Amino acid sequence: MNSSNERESFSQRLQQALKNAHYSPDSPTRLAREFNIRFDGRPITVHAARKWLVGEAIPTQEKLRMIAQWLGVPADWLRFGGPESEAPASENGSNLSRFESADVKLIADLQRLDEHHRQIAREFIRMLVRVNYQK
Repeated sequence: MNSSNERESFSQRLQQALKNAHYSPDSPTRLAREFNIRFDGRPITVHAARKWLVGEAIPTQEKLRMIAQWLGVPADWLRFGGPESEAPASENGSNLSRFESADVKLIADLQRLDEHHRQIAREFIRMLVRVNYQK
């Protein structure tokens, strides 16, 4: 398969995985935003996301693995495809509670804290949960 076809095929699988995860495959801005709140490395631009969506580029392996994890598909399927023409069924827990963007960002922020402040944040959240259940 030549590299142009490879990029186009990747783009089709990415769009399909986005649809299956209830994201629009037509918004590079949303793709970039959702990607960047989940990725620890250097953020991507909207231009890079657009290139992935229109079949002009394929992300690096590290970025591809993160996209696959986020969308609940195998990274090798996302990159290379497979015998099925559709994304693998998301049965085995890959659709486990998808977090809202704000929740993912909050978790990422929590991980950036030192252990002492992480513990304080955990205790505060537990307290809020207890108060909420008492209502």
